[in-house]
Amino acid sequence: MSGTRTMPPAPAGTSGVLRELVASYGRVTPPKTITVVGNAPLAPDAGRADRVDASDLVVRITSLAVDQPGGPPVSGRRCDVVVLHRGVLASPFTFADYTSRLYLLVEPGRLHWEPEVLPRWWPRDLGFLPVSNYEFTLPLIRMLGLDSTEPVWPTTGTLVAYLLTELFPDAATALTGMSIVDNPDQTMFRHAWGEAVEVTAEHRLSAESELLRRWSAEGRIELLP
Repeated sequence: MSGTRTMPPAPAGTSGVLRELVASYGRVTPPKTITVVGNAPLAPDAGRADRVDASDLVVRITSLAVDQPGGPPVSGRRCDVVVLHRGVLASPFTFADYTSRLYLLVEPGRLHWEPEVLPRWWPRDLGFLPVSNYEFTLPLIRMLGLDSTEPVWPTTGTLVAYLLTELFPDAATALTGMSIVDNPDQTMFRHAWGEAVEVTAEHRLSAESELLRRWSAEGRIELLP
């Protein structure tokens, strides 16, 4: 059996439905300001926290953390949309108040070997919407200069940045808590919540860092400290 895989035909586009659904969870429809909060630890910064919470749409990812009452202001308290994958290490905040949030599932591993199985601890009454690999993951893989037939794919943070700027090209999209921009050589991901985790073999952080920096220079995104 050869290593060449034959992809099935791409499904009909879902970006319009996804755009309307994501927008419906923001303060303004469509959102004019979007902030994506990554998992990297951040120093306290009241200005950053205020800016996150003032955004029309706040998106957090995987093992997310939010500021707690009485604690230092770091990355704000709002969370409208959560983007995660099946192997997520859930924090106490990942599914908190889940009935008021939208949950999107990214599944780049299903292009190769990942099974369609949810963790047993997933809330039974929580639905989710998969992010199309055909419309978003594969174009981003090619944009990164990677071979889509190989088991390599972007981190959730970079995929979310691409997804939102494609869905809402006229919005001002900012990113914070993305350690790969300044540290593409890291071998462990430190998280704002929980233990550090190993950077797995499918990621190419240098390519992602270069792409995010280029998007910042072009004005597609703003990188917040």
